[in-house]
Amino acid sequence: MRYAYGVTSALLLGGAMVSLVTGVPAGAQVAQNDASEMRDVVPRAGAPASFADLTDQLAPAVVNISTRQRLKVPNNPLAQLFGMPGADGPQTREAQSLGSGFIITADGYVVTNNHVITAEGQGQVESITVTMPDGSEYPAELIGRDAASDLAVLKIARSKPFPFVKFGDSSRARVGDWIIAIGNPFGLGGTVTSGIVSAVYRNTGSGGAYDRYIQTDASINRGNSGGPMFDMQGQVIGINNAIFSPSGGSVGIGFAIPAEIAQPIVQKLMKGQAIERGYLGIRIQPVNEDLAASLGIAHNRGEFVQAVEPGGAADKAGLQAGDVVLKVNGKDVTPDQTLSYLVANITPGSRIAIDLIRDGRPRTVTAVVSKRPSEEELARQQMFDPDTAPPGDDSRGADSSGVVEKSLGIQVIPLTPQIARQLGMPEGTQGVVIAGVDPSSDAGAKGLQRGDIILTANYKPLTSPADLQQAVTAAKSAKREALLLRVQRRGGPATYLPIRLR
Repeated sequence: MRYAYGVTSALLLGGAMVSLVTGVPAGAQVAQNDASEMRDVVPRAGAPASFADLTDQLAPAVVNISTRQRLKVPNNPLAQLFGMPGADGPQTREAQSLGSGFIITADGYVVTNNHVITAEGQGQVESITVTMPDGSEYPAELIGRDAASDLAVLKIARSKPFPFVKFGDSSRARVGDWIIAIGNPFGLGGTVTSGIVSAVYRNTGSGGAYDRYIQTDASINRGNSGGPMFDMQGQVIGINNAIFSPSGGSVGIGFAIPAEIAQPIVQKLMKGQAIERGYLGIRIQPVNEDLAASLGIAHNRGEFVQAVEPGGAADKAGLQAGDVVLKVNGKDVTPDQTLSYLVANITPGSRIAIDLIRDGRPRTVTAVVSKRPSEEELARQQMFDPDTAPPGDDSRGADSSGVVEKSLGIQVIPLTPQIARQLGMPEGTQGVVIAGVDPSSDAGAKGLQRGDIILTANYKPLTSPADLQQAVTAAKSAKREALLLRVQRRGGPATYLPIRLR
């Protein structure tokens, strides 16, 4: 389950009413939420006297999802000194995660959240198991996943057809509509909660291309992630994904991925197709009240450009930091229809008009939309601020063994062309970037800091963190007590610096 509080968010663990039945002969199986089956379950007007009949019809298609993971455990610094377990290298331990999902075809395709089947940290998922409401278990194959939308598709198999449900039309959802959520909170098994649609297309402020949710007051907790949100016609209109909580428990503010967003992505994942999204290469923020007052423009309209990625689509189109983007391809940029969402849903290579305000004057520029990098690439190629603490993904870098951090007291990441530009380095500069420094290490004592670029180690050019790891290993094998690094800092000359190994 994802929990959000304030403007921060942390992972905790579309379309019309079209059936997703694929690869199954017509008439072989009827969806659990087929419209004809729902006709007598829920009255047309008013609240139902009970959700029991609706639940009986839908619950057989809602499943529990568990993963078995192998996680790396940090070395115990006392292990080597006292000969304790863990002295010979990184250790691992087993872990499990629990979530929810729902079957969308009679032949066993299952939809869930990507974070439900993603390992923690540097761990690896060894197996995925789907448990039916009757307790029967099936090994699941991962068919496709999409980190940006937090969706994943699994496949299970058996000799007879599975019960399944269909996507509905979330665009028709209205504030005040009744809904029910079925899932696996806290590993308790099939649990049903009810509520209403509290808001449609809610922007939580967490950013990203898919920060656009259906909000509900139905109780949703850890383990509900990936489970379905049903309307009173028994159609899936949302996939439970996150909650807003100061305590970690449900306070009646839950968020679900709208079916109109999820369904096209799910269909592509089922077919093994790549998910391509548009990208401009800018860092933006909403136009809040203070920003609007300072610019003399309307509040809650448009988004402010904080930075432009050099050489990116926005840069080539002439966008500048300080611009306020009002429209993309004729569509207004609003809190409910963000710039990231609009651009992400444009086919890469398309030419689009961007209406903006610059220095108080309206302008229109034309951009050729580029392809959005993967979430992993974005984590590595984000706007690099040397004064900011290293983000989790960056600090891991490519030194998965931890040799560099343990021996030198520094964390390094690849030097991408984008980071090189952001650090003011010439095009073609090769090396690795320091993402963090242990102040108690020799590197910290000698002034190395985040944002420094290591060009060579013992005179050998570096092109990746793995090269630095090899240099450390070679120095230790040669019984050397230090490693000679050539370090480049923005605005200064490259300098050779010996760093003692530990």
